[in-house]
Amino acid sequence: MKKLFVALLAAGISVAAFAQPQGGHRGHGKPDFEKIKAEKVAFITSEVGLDSKEAEAFWPVYNKIEEEQHALVRAERQAYKALSDAIAAGSGIEAALDTYLKAKEANVNLHVKNAKEYKKVLSADKVAKFYTCEEKFLRRQLGKLGKEGRGVKGRPEGARQGRRGFTGPKSSSGDKSVKAEPAAE
Repeated sequence: MKKLFVALLAAGISVAAFAQPQGGHRGHGKPDFEKIKAEKVAFITSEVGLDSKEAEAFWPVYNKIEEEQHALVRAERQAYKALSDAIAAGSGIEAALDTYLKAKEANVNLHVKNAKEYKKVLSADKVAKFYTCEEKFLRRQLGKLGKEGRGVKGRPEGARQGRRGFTGPKSSSGDKSVKAEPAAE
């Protein structure tokens, strides 16, 4: 189960990192994917500590795997849409569910294969650093997206999200919730 979670997380990271704008837009709200990709390459190279020989061996493997990953993610999205449509229609659900689960399984299997491919060109230590760097990069991208004001719609300035929706700002006393004072009579 842990391997499945890690594989699904890694899939989401690699796709979401390219899908999120980073502030460098070409106009009309569209993200500059080339800029994001260049920043990702620089970030991973630096954080993992790839020397020129390792980078020369790693990046072609990474690019090939990314192409495969994008194709699997598209197939998974299509299977998800078909499953949603089947649920709405009330028929064909079992077949659509099987297709969707096979698409997810293919994605997980690719991640297991990917780790083996990466270990052919990098040490296990650097492969582990690579996977954590992808997560860090995604979180950084999502943080920038939130700072641009497009991350969470409708959240008042200073509000935070609790289990039951948006709550008020944190109080300065360190208390996690803001309590109303009783009215003076």
